[in-house]
Amino acid sequence: MAKKLRIGTRGSKLALWQAHTVQTHLQAHGLETAIHVIKTQGDRVQDLSFDKLEGKGFFTKEIEEQLHASQIDLAVHSLKDLPTEKDEHLQIGALTERASPSDILIVNRAAVVDGGPLSLKQGAIVGTSSLRRKSQMEWLRPDVTCIDLRGNVPTRIRKLREGGYDAIILAHAGIIRLEIDLSEFHTWVFSPREFVPAAGQGVVALQIRRGDKTTAQAISHIHQTNVARCSNVERKVLQLMDGGCHVPLGVYCEADALENYHVWAAWQPPDEKLKRIKLSLGTTHELAEQVVHLLKN
Repeated sequence: MAKKLRIGTRGSKLALWQAHTVQTHLQAHGLETAIHVIKTQGDRVQDLSFDKLEGKGFFTKEIEEQLHASQIDLAVHSLKDLPTEKDEHLQIGALTERASPSDILIVNRAAVVDGGPLSLKQGAIVGTSSLRRKSQMEWLRPDVTCIDLRGNVPTRIRKLREGGYDAIILAHAGIIRLEIDLSEFHTWVFSPREFVPAAGQGVVALQIRRGDKTTAQAISHIHQTNVARCSNVERKVLQLMDGGCHVPLGVYCEADALENYHVWAAWQPPDEKLKRIKLSLGTTHELAEQVVHLLKN
């Protein structure tokens, strides 16, 4: 590729970590690259929870628009932020290795109770703007109160440190990638089978224009087929449930050594209790459809 590959990304520390990691991979293969920082709706609006924001793609829409307009050649997203609706002009060109898919509970030491559920005191205030996390946390601990928490990862941790919350819930992958020291807090890493993560959590997606064979070839060495098999099931469930940040839905798929696929899902229908299911099949064919059937029946 003779021209410089233009990489579009958000400007948060985590988004830039993802973009620079992709850039390093590409430069190691002799490709010239440049990073373009793009501000999204989710970055601009910090006073509303995700379920109050209009539409979908809060962290991707503006980046996709620049990709459409050929102002960038490659968009780097957290896969969990990328809407599942098919775009006839864009496609996912590659998925990275999956980091931890888990969520992590980070607790102020003053709110720790030894031996209690999650080591968290009764009536604790837990910060999260995710309906998925709220529904599962309140299912695990009906005594807690979940209140909105916005901002990038360091900002959320600062708000916890300042005492506005007893605990907060974040994606474990972000903590790992940013190498954040949490030694001042008590932490609890949830099993993704028990506290079900967002579809695609822990995976970075590289999005390109359809028909751009040059860029597709340039990033082909990054793509992880096994990650794609499982994350495709998760995203299909999300799509069939018409999901996004407005829906309290978690779905997680993993494959074992014999290539059997196991799916855990948690969904809270309107005005009902949380519903949890597990399904295992020897194929991904119709797996998402069967998961949705179990959730809705």
